[in-house]
Amino acid sequence: MKKLKSYFIFPLHFILQMTNLGFWGLSIVCFGVVRLIIPIKIVRSVLLKVMHFFYFSFSVISVGFIKFFNKVKLEVKVDKELSKHKWYLIIANHSSYLDIILLIRFCAEHTSPPKFFLKKELIWLPFVGIAAWALDMPFMRRYSQEFIARNPHLKGKDIETTRKSCKKFVDSPTSVINFVEGTRFTSDKAVQRHSPFSHLLRPKAGGIAFTLAAMGEQFNNLLDITIAYPKNSGHPMREMLSGELTHIVIDVSVLPVSNEAIGDYFNDQSFRGKFQGWLNDLWVIKNKRMKALMEGLKA
Repeated sequence: MKKLKSYFIFPLHFILQMTNLGFWGLSIVCFGVVRLIIPIKIVRSVLLKVMHFFYFSFSVISVGFIKFFNKVKLEVKVDKELSKHKWYLIIANHSSYLDIILLIRFCAEHTSPPKFFLKKELIWLPFVGIAAWALDMPFMRRYSQEFIARNPHLKGKDIETTRKSCKKFVDSPTSVINFVEGTRFTSDKAVQRHSPFSHLLRPKAGGIAFTLAAMGEQFNNLLDITIAYPKNSGHPMREMLSGELTHIVIDVSVLPVSNEAIGDYFNDQSFRGKFQGWLNDLWVIKNKRMKALMEGLKA
């Protein structure tokens, strides 16, 4: 009976979620085009606020659908007060596309508008890619060391993209989100990449290090967000669409932005080692928290 019910729920829920995404995504793109062709700064600023309203409306309605179709317990734990008028650097684990919806919804209620660092390939994703571009989100093209060795003229290009993007965030409060693992966690990926963590992939330090170097003094806090789906089979998105998701936890640690985390990661070898150690220590703590949340223990 449960399986039969999910067969009916999945297509209906999927259509509603895609309609919601398409409507708000198209609205953002239309306003984004107008914003692009109008050179008046105050008008561009007002249009961006309207686009942020659309952006947040998408997440509110999407999470509303999730709650309607799933008997889900959504827990949000924040250890300190947050503000919509401050700058935050958010680092989060990543195990499902659902993480993105949940983070946007969390920021809609607690923080300034969120900007994700996205893979360049995602710009071609229907509705999402162009809407993200219109919202001034940075698209990153990451090059492997082998590729850079063959094409040395491209060295530092991804970091230059980060630099230009960070300049756009200086004028208005922004929450910059970085999935530090670089991709979604799966058990297979953890084995292939020899991850020392049971519930996480190894953190990649370069992007967050440069963001801190470019905007470190502007950020009021670092938000370490752990997203967990306890009692989940490993496919949160599929279970959510099928009406079978039962529990979501968003656990937020509000941390200071230490001066020790700001420096020249790419040219100062000593700083690079210290920064990697600092980030790895955060990941050790996050993995313990993740394990506790997944097993239903007190984190």
